[in-house]
Amino acid sequence: MIEVNSSVFWRGTLALVIGSFMVFANVYVTQPLLPMIANEFSISPLQASASFTITTLTLGISLLFYGPISDALGRKGIMVMTMVGITLTTFCLSLVQSYESLLALRALQGFFLAGLPAIAVAYLGDEYTPEALMVAVGLYISGNTLGGIGGRLIGGFVGEWLGRSATFGVMSAISLVCLLAFFFLLPKSQHFEPKPLRVGHILMNMKDHLQNRRLLTCYLIGGFSFFIFINQYSYVTFVLEAAPYNLTAKYVGLLFLTYLSGTLGSAISGKLANRWSQPNIIVLGTCIFMFGSLVTLGGSLMAIIIGLLINSFGFFLGHSTASSYVSRNAKHAKASASSLYLVFYYLGASLGGFYLDPFWQADGWTSVIMGSWLVLSVVALAGVSLIKDNKRTVQITATS
Repeated sequence: MIEVNSSVFWRGTLALVIGSFMVFANVYVTQPLLPMIANEFSISPLQASASFTITTLTLGISLLFYGPISDALGRKGIMVMTMVGITLTTFCLSLVQSYESLLALRALQGFFLAGLPAIAVAYLGDEYTPEALMVAVGLYISGNTLGGIGGRLIGGFVGEWLGRSATFGVMSAISLVCLLAFFFLLPKSQHFEPKPLRVGHILMNMKDHLQNRRLLTCYLIGGFSFFIFINQYSYVTFVLEAAPYNLTAKYVGLLFLTYLSGTLGSAISGKLANRWSQPNIIVLGTCIFMFGSLVTLGGSLMAIIIGLLINSFGFFLGHSTASSYVSRNAKHAKASASSLYLVFYYLGASLGGFYLDPFWQADGWTSVIMGSWLVLSVVALAGVSLIKDNKRTVQITATS
């Protein structure tokens, strides 16, 4: 087994960080380009946003596919194959001349993008010691954050400089470099043991998870939180591109540096949950998110930036805690339980734009925040139900 701080540990972990960066940079590269896509193809903001949400939709659904397949066929080969698919679809996106072709390719790309997130932690569990696993997972997740920020910066700066098509061309070249580095750096599996692919057993596990009230509540919390969070960012790009801000694509791309406050929120979530319990931190994160959304209504660019910093901190505080809560409360098949959480998470990202669009059409950003508060209030109440459930469990344990 791979030990922490060994040379092979750093090779393998670096490979997965690079792979994670590549995946999430490709997911988010279109977000700062949305006003440009809307203008180029003469489509509405909702239609332009579909170039992002269709990818998260197919990514979320595909997560259910790769885990069981990798259990039967292996880890590294499937991750490499899907990364090849990502690189090829990104290159093809640089050549498209119609919105329909762009949408179809982004949907196909989502299928490939799910491969590495669905398998990476399973690979680490096979090959790394428990101590090394904890360190490596933290570093791997940092690659997710860096990829999300990096993709948006690439989209913003290259998009303004060279245009939409060239942005995908640059992204495909970066993806190719990441693919080659991943292939040569990641050690071959040494401890993988194939398991028979039993569809009935997989479906039974998923049914059990969905019937677990605590898990289902957490799935809905994660899904509806991301439902609002990621789509607020999509609509705020249109706010900032218009008067009185008139920001160009590269400055809109810089806006996504506000995600860095979410890195802090994720980092401290475990310590806070140990002190005040996970359901309390989920509710706290949601309330901070709601407060940040109100701050963005201040009107100035600074108010919007501060509000988004608060939003990101609150969202990732709650999301990290909810994700951990699922793992702790799944009675069996924990990997399957965590995969279902991510399915709800990415489905939320895909559907939130449809919910917020009528609010946007009614009264712009102010209505978007009103619509956000409606959903986040329900999320907070769901978190309160987990607090009550947790108190009942403690009381039962104390009396037994």
